[in-house]
Amino acid sequence: SPSNRIFLICPKMQSLLRASLSSSATAAQNVIPWLPHSEATRDEMLKTIGVKSQEELFEVIPEQIRINGVGLPPPKSEMEVENELRAIAAKSLDATKAPFFCGAGCYRHHIPAAVDHLIQRSEFMTAYTPYQPEISQGTLAALFEFQNYICRLSGMQIANATMYDGPTAAAEAALMAFRLKKGRKKIVLAGGLHPHYRDCVESYLGLSELGKVHSLRPDICGSEQAREELFASIDKKTAAVIVQNPTVFGHVEDLRPLAQACKKAGALLVVAVTDPASLGAIQSPGEMGADIVIGEAQPLATAMSFGGPTCGFFAARKQHMRQMPGRLVGETVDEAGNKCYVLTLGTREQHIRREKATSNICTSASLLATSFSMHLAMLGEVGLKNLAMLNHRNAVDLATRLREVGEVGVVNKTFFNEFTVKLPTSATEVVERMARQGVLGGVPASRLFREMPKDDTHLLVAATETNTHADMDAMVTALKKSL
Repeated sequence: SPSNRIFLICPKMQSLLRASLSSSATAAQNVIPWLPHSEATRDEMLKTIGVKSQEELFEVIPEQIRINGVGLPPPKSEMEVENELRAIAAKSLDATKAPFFCGAGCYRHHIPAAVDHLIQRSEFMTAYTPYQPEISQGTLAALFEFQNYICRLSGMQIANATMYDGPTAAAEAALMAFRLKKGRKKIVLAGGLHPHYRDCVESYLGLSELGKVHSLRPDICGSEQAREELFASIDKKTAAVIVQNPTVFGHVEDLRPLAQACKKAGALLVVAVTDPASLGAIQSPGEMGADIVIGEAQPLATAMSFGGPTCGFFAARKQHMRQMPGRLVGETVDEAGNKCYVLTLGTREQHIRREKATSNICTSASLLATSFSMHLAMLGEVGLKNLAMLNHRNAVDLATRLREVGEVGVVNKTFFNEFTVKLPTSATEVVERMARQGVLGGVPASRLFREMPKDDTHLLVAATETNTHADMDAMVTALKKSL
């Protein structure tokens, strides 16, 4: 109990706590509770506990471990702070103020203003976890629709009500694979998997005894050698193989041979999708034989916001439902026979016995899931396909223009809306030079992969429906001047 905890503290601190508690009623009348104590209040507290100064109070703390100041600047007024923060923010060149060709897992798509307007309704923005279905039908219905959209896009039979983000969804897929494939101790990560997904899986499993992670080297070129290495790494000890399509370098792959190889070895195939817009043009992972599909809903749900928040999704085949992480919303009927929605399955330890839980996920990205569902509802099936083809056309147009720039080569044979170019000099330096010209020209591969040298020459370039022909002209001009 709180009263017992006081006896674990030094005697002087006990007196300080008691003085603070006893004087709280008086202090509340004169001092706003969340502001620091006034000098008068501090003096009263010190007098009550019988010490002359704060220095005397803390003299029991050894001198060598004390912190002498924290290096903070002097206090400023609200207006001064606002002005300083505006000045700092003005140094950033954001995606709305420049030709923007960055992707690498976080993409800029046009989100209709109607979506932003609707999700700001208090019913959506302040919705709590729907433990009580009788007062949460709107939230549950929105999440149910999200699950339906994810199933249709991924080609899977069941999806949960969001994950934190794509990388944690990948890690949960690895844990799920170990539960489904008991006795197998190996997860294979393909060379085309985004390093954030790779790092998250390795962090989850690095200190556990569940199994080991076999990470293949980055596959920049989508080479046949890398493909052979991936197939050769699949054996009877493999619980799952995690790949990305399109890959982090933009390559679009036919996953059917890999799915057959996984099935033959008894392993699961997990496919990551970082831009769901691609599923309007590319055959779904489920149709190509995937067992689990994970990824990011952010590109069609919300702005990039300098990297977050994002919204992960997780889908699988129906027979694996009870080993899925997170929560599932289901449709049922009430006692009057009317359609309604409930949390059909909650597999986290807050819902069921810990030994039966499949995850300890404590929240969901419900608001972004609602945004995603609203956007897709506005697009419709035809609209999504048109959006996907517009992305692809813009990317093809940009790649064609970049090929005409001397000493610049496009690595990819296939791509959706993102591809990799090889430059004659450091990609990081080129990107910095283009930024100084007002063009955000892509993401250097060396910024993503720690094992790559800083002067690596590969650059990831993305083009979406937001890019105009004028943007592409600016990109080509800036690149020529920066080489």
